Amino acid sequence: MARALTSRLLFGSLIVLLYLFLLLPVLGITYVSFFNSQFLSFPPPGYTLRWFANVFEQEALISGFITSAEVAVLASLIGVVSGVLASLALVHFEFPGREAIKSFLLAPLLVPGIVIGTALYVFYIQIAQSTGWNPTRSLVGLVIAHVMLTIPWSVRLIAASMGMLDRSVEEAARNLGAGALKAFLLVTLPRMRAGIVAAALFSFVISFENLEVSVLLVQPGATTLPIAMLQYIEWNMDPTLAAASTVQILVIGALLLISDRFVKLSQVV
Repeated sequence: MARALTSRLLFGSLIVLLYLFLLLPVLGITYVSFFNSQFLSFPPPGYTLRWFANVFEQEALISGFITSAEVAVLASLIGVVSGVLASLALVHFEFPGREAIKSFLLAPLLVPGIVIGTALYVFYIQIAQSTGWNPTRSLVGLVIAHVMLTIPWSVRLIAASMGMLDRSVEEAARNLGAGALKAFLLVTLPRMRAGIVAAALFSFVISFENLEVSVLLVQPGATTLPIAMLQYIEWNMDPTLAAASTVQILVIGALLLISDRFVKLSQVV
């Protein structure tokens, strides 16, 4: 019993240390956001909330937040819808080239973001030279690029969710007279809710926080939040960005908690 108790204590201590290691950057950023000094120094001379107020006084950060939110919502919506359709084909049907298509849809996960951004920028320039329309002159080009980032997560999570479903329920609905579309909308789709919500959350976060692709494709006169933060830190060393990061952490954490209240993400993720 003594050896078992010691093993449990060691295992529990290891888990606590791992969680602390993962949360340490988040806790550090949150702590710095309350420093009273304009230049980072430790220990701080005092604590204040003025950097949080300064976040909302920076027009570039607010404009970047709005742009990032717009792009993330559109990219997540398109990515999730595409992921649902692709997952239906990959999970429910057998056809030649199925594994090749699956690998192709997941390929962006293996390619560095800066490579994707550079390749798309060159591709957009070719389109502009051929047609006269430059996708980088509007948010369309940026949304298309972010959809490429969200589709792999959507396919991966939604396909995993569908793979755990019992198809006999849908077959029973079909045997009782429901058509293919009606059975999907009323039986299969509601049971895919966990995977869809998880895919939407991950897609939104991946798109909202992206810097490598966005910095090459953002339209002139506009900026996303990560780019605005990068530009701000070039000329300022105060804890404003730490406060902005803390706000992001709180918003994303709230979204995760609200979603987990209705859909247990542990079932999929």
